[in-house]
Amino acid sequence: MKLPNAGNAIILEEKVAGYLLDLVHRRGGSKAKLLRSLGYQAERWQQLAGDLRREHLTADVIEQRNTVWGRRYEIVAPLTGPTGDTVMFRSVWQIDLGANRPRLITMYPE
Repeated sequence: MKLPNAGNAIILEEKVAGYLLDLVHRRGGSKAKLLRSLGYQAERWQQLAGDLRREHLTADVIEQRNTVWGRRYEIVAPLTGPTGDTVMFRSVWQIDLGANRPRLITMYPE
């Protein structure tokens, strides 16, 4: 199964540049180190967002569950960075209660 309404997924700048690519972020710093080694940069956060749309939002959901905030979906797929290197990542998406568009919650290497 594919992520419902994946074509309208929300990937916010603050989630990508301010968390996943921020080397000094308390929880995102280790992710940023790996993602930056793949060639991603906070100043060009749209590149990572685009690659997630191409490589993750076209892959199958491997796990889903309800939470108090909405329905969560997890996708495990490769991510090939600007350097050409590829790492398997798990991305987590949520469709909030009362909403119909999934949004990126987090991602981390497998």
